[in-house]
Amino acid sequence: MTQTLAKAAILRLSALLAFGLLAACQKPIDPVMPAGQAGYDAVAVDPVNLLPERYPLGPGDKISVRVYGETELSLSEIIIDNAGFVSLPLVGDLRAAGFTASELARNVEAAYAAEFLRDPQVNVSILEARKRTITVEGEVKVPGVFPYAEGQTLLTALALAQSPTERAKLDEVIVFRTIGGQQSAGRFDLRDIRGGRMPDLALVPGDVVVVGYSSVKSAYLDAVKALPVIGLFRPIT
Repeated sequence: MTQTLAKAAILRLSALLAFGLLAACQKPIDPVMPAGQAGYDAVAVDPVNLLPERYPLGPGDKISVRVYGETELSLSEIIIDNAGFVSLPLVGDLRAAGFTASELARNVEAAYAAEFLRDPQVNVSILEARKRTITVEGEVKVPGVFPYAEGQTLLTALALAQSPTERAKLDEVIVFRTIGGQQSAGRFDLRDIRGGRMPDLALVPGDVVVVGYSSVKSAYLDAVKALPVIGLFRPIT
């Protein structure tokens, strides 16, 4: 029994030594990625710009197109296709993506006026806007694309993904955000946010959250799982 305990102790010591060596050899975090307050600054968005002055239509938007006095040409419901077009009676496919509802209405009027109607009056209404989402990837239990909700934060997004895994690198949570057509990114320490030392990051639609992978944690967990399940300590008598 004493020999068995000794072997188990050696195995445990070897595993912990291997873990220590892995920790010492782990590559440093990329210094280019802004972290801490610089990470918050990198993805900062002016609240005024969170709601655009104009809503450009896009694939998946459900709209109605009404041509006054022309019920046969009116559509009570139509969805903009993946290519950004709608198919209208007589005029066929017409590009809708990128235009506001009022701009599309003027384009429809021009299309009908060119060949079919005299002074057409068109109204375009948005019945249902395309879904706004956020994406959570990396070392989380349930990665995926989730609906965006007003007031959503980094912590609530990770909760949707059922929290980071045991192998997650909590100081390497990256948020990618498109601002003014340019992609920005910041690195955040989840431990600081959970501990109240740094504020929880407010998310915006389209954000992508990536939780990093810790090879050191993985090696440690694998080493612990490989240890024999026996008691290494005996009560003092």
